[in-house]
Amino acid sequence: MNTLPLYPTGLVWFRRDLRVQDHAALQLALQQCAQVHCVFVFDQDILAPLPRADRRVEFIRESVAELDAALRQLSGKAGAGLMVRHGRAVQDIPALAAALQAQAVFAARDYEPLAVARDAQVQQTLAQAHCALVLCKDQVIFEGREVLTQSGTPYGVFTPYKNNWLARVTAADLQAHDPTPWAHRLAERPSTDQPSVPTLSALGFDRTNLSSLKIPTGASGGQALLEAFFERMDNYHATRDFPAIKGPSYLGVHLRFGTVSIRQLVRLALQRQAAGSAGATVWLSELVWRDFYFAILANFPHVAHRAFKPEYDAITWESGSTAQTLFAAWCSGQTGYPLVDAAMAQINQTGYMHNRLRMVAGSFLVKDLGLDWRWGERYFAEKLNDFDLSANNGGWQWVASSGCDAQPYFRIFNPISQSEKFDPQGKFIRRYLPQLAGLSDKAIHAPWLAKPRELQAAGITLGENYPHPVVQHELARAQTLARYAVVKKA
Repeated sequence: MNTLPLYPTGLVWFRRDLRVQDHAALQLALQQCAQVHCVFVFDQDILAPLPRADRRVEFIRESVAELDAALRQLSGKAGAGLMVRHGRAVQDIPALAAALQAQAVFAARDYEPLAVARDAQVQQTLAQAHCALVLCKDQVIFEGREVLTQSGTPYGVFTPYKNNWLARVTAADLQAHDPTPWAHRLAERPSTDQPSVPTLSALGFDRTNLSSLKIPTGASGGQALLEAFFERMDNYHATRDFPAIKGPSYLGVHLRFGTVSIRQLVRLALQRQAAGSAGATVWLSELVWRDFYFAILANFPHVAHRAFKPEYDAITWESGSTAQTLFAAWCSGQTGYPLVDAAMAQINQTGYMHNRLRMVAGSFLVKDLGLDWRWGERYFAEKLNDFDLSANNGGWQWVASSGCDAQPYFRIFNPISQSEKFDPQGKFIRRYLPQLAGLSDKAIHAPWLAKPRELQAAGITLGENYPHPVVQHELARAQTLARYAVVKKA
């Protein structure tokens, strides 16, 4: 391998890749540059619209602090580490590159429309100063148009995409990008640069309940969760749909901010699958879904605003004050359907929602309340710690039946039977709706069907300490089938 530097000075721009292990852009920069600086920008263009108490900003801040220490340790130089900026990346990156006299800026490619536009603007500004922007693949295994149908078009259906993905993935695709051999090329910060990561308050944000939720941050937090999940991975297929059971990996937020490597996860899943693990096989399929949704966003960017299937844009959703009232009830977990309400309490209190419940709550919004899926998409985008445009959009279009490979429009989740099937003893409901704790395992799924004596014994007065159902599911189902008739005609 030829490791003679192409550039005297390079700059690595960390974004959704807050780790030093298996880091594509860092390894490439260290290979190609005689000396390398590192920067993270708390980008005001991203931060400005966020609520002042946002767990994601706190997660990033803590992870950036750990990354700073990890870079210093990797370099072996006390004066090395991360330069941190709080401003606009489109201005700060070219300015810093110019100040450092860097010939190239290295970063992991991002696929969201706003990020693509930002990178194009940065590239244009850098080019005027004869500085290159070098983007590389890091957050997916296959990107863009790497996995195509036999006719050379992007997939719109998951199963054939997955089969092709699995057939073509090789050890080379999963090889770790180890920066260690060239770590001595990490440069010390300029003496004028402040060596500290700004506090949350300096960034204009308030502390959240992140630490009390015991959500571990940084690459160390990601590895701790992965090690814990490894112990139960083989049962993932049997436990993943039950929100009261510790089944999922809980790695979503770490994948979102790159505090864990997707290549490491896929290697691990493939190793366990080869050993006969049914759980690992299902988990691997979930990781492939993630690549699939990234590819959908890259190849069909209209999905960020409209239905993947254009005929679904003809649907007339509920509107006006009644729709707004129903939406408010859904957001606040006051629909009268306990599993839906418990799911909304979970996302509101923790920023996390179990994947099965994302489907149940989403289906209820769209097919019981008749509300536009984009309303729910926006709400999840604000609340989810692991919010990712591609996966969030894909999930919402799936429940609305408007997306690629979505459930058929006539398949409508029954919130009561979903509750009875996936939270049979009501453990999850009792955790998030303690006012219902006194109900029997049978009555807790539909309190309005309980006998008055049982409600009284449980201390429940419907309409006071727990709401009546805002809709009747069977009636709502009939209205949804009528609403979706325009799709059938198309």
